[in-house]
Amino acid sequence: MIHAGAALAVPRRSDTEGWRVLTVLLNAGIHFHKSCCGGPGYRPRTMREVRERLAYARTSGEPVARALVRTELPRARPHRSPRRGRAPHGR
Repeated sequence: MIHAGAALAVPRRSDTEGWRVLTVLLNAGIHFHKSCCGGPGYRPRTMREVRERLAYARTSGEPVARALVRTELPRARPHRSPRRGRAPHGR
């Protein structure tokens, strides 16, 4: 049994995706306690949001629990490969 917190909004019984998301959050140690300004803060609601945040955690090294509660993910910087066969500028 896990004490999830008083601000937990339980998904409907038939909402299998909602239950999957809740399972991931609780297993990651995310709780739903009220803060001084209202609810528990951002929590992902879809498996797509969960997958995006888990992928970000893997690539960035950020702890999973912290990545899961991020409101927005930082934009990925485009990878620039070095120019091949050309001398650096200024030479």
